[in-house]
Amino acid sequence: MDWSIRLNRAIDYIEMHLDQDMDLDQAAKLAFCSRNDLSGMFSIVAGITLNEYIRRRRLSLAALELQTSNEKIIDIGMKYGYSSPTAFNRAFQNQHKASPQYARSRNIFIAAYPRISFQITIKGEINMKCRIEKKPAFKVAGVKKTFQTNAVENRVPAFWGELPRETYNKIIAQSGGKPEGMMGLCADFDGGHQFNYYIAVSTVNDNVGDLETIEIPEATWAIFEAEGGLMELVNRVWQEWFPSSGYRRADNSIPDVEVYFDYDFPKEKYTYELWYPVIKE
Repeated sequence: MDWSIRLNRAIDYIEMHLDQDMDLDQAAKLAFCSRNDLSGMFSIVAGITLNEYIRRRRLSLAALELQTSNEKIIDIGMKYGYSSPTAFNRAFQNQHKASPQYARSRNIFIAAYPRISFQITIKGEINMKCRIEKKPAFKVAGVKKTFQTNAVENRVPAFWGELPRETYNKIIAQSGGKPEGMMGLCADFDGGHQFNYYIAVSTVNDNVGDLETIEIPEATWAIFEAEGGLMELVNRVWQEWFPSSGYRRADNSIPDVEVYFDYDFPKEKYTYELWYPVIKE
């Protein structure tokens, strides 16, 4: 099924539940994917996180009700998911640049945020180097940092740049397994809100000191090779390759993996492979 159809099925469910309890796992089921895949695909295509979209839509409807009904402000806030007047007031002012009381009394213009609808165009005019390959299990060792899903594009590269040279050396000293080279891993996904990013190497050592380790199980991978422009490739994979490939991302317990071909990091220009664990639709 086309990703645009799957995303719109999820949005249909979300729109029906903006003023009541919402189960994003159920929305994901309607899109025939996991909750993390739904959040990831939505963010890439829409340019905002799924949670931010829901917040904006709820506050748009709340503002409309403030101006067209006599319902108490506190009841409207609770209806759209805010457990306290303070939280509702803060969120409302952030979106509409006015308090709920002011918006009701002055009948001001509000920042309406309409329902989104997806129609994905598969461009594909630039070739992507891709292969499907089954890999045995391997272990990595390195350091990790937690990131919010909606704030990664600049902060992950900064993590690489800020890591002390002695830490790089400590990680590199554990290398020896396959794949070779420095690696970046997006793992431990938390329902689309945050994840852990690891700077690591593949290792066969049992004693890695104070470094973090992850066991990567045997899996089938979609492997993309490119030079520079990581986020551009990520967007193209999700917008172009997944919708038309007949594959979907596998179990979220398996990380996304960036494999760089040497240990001379950080640096500005590099060739790398981007690995996604996949299963056939």
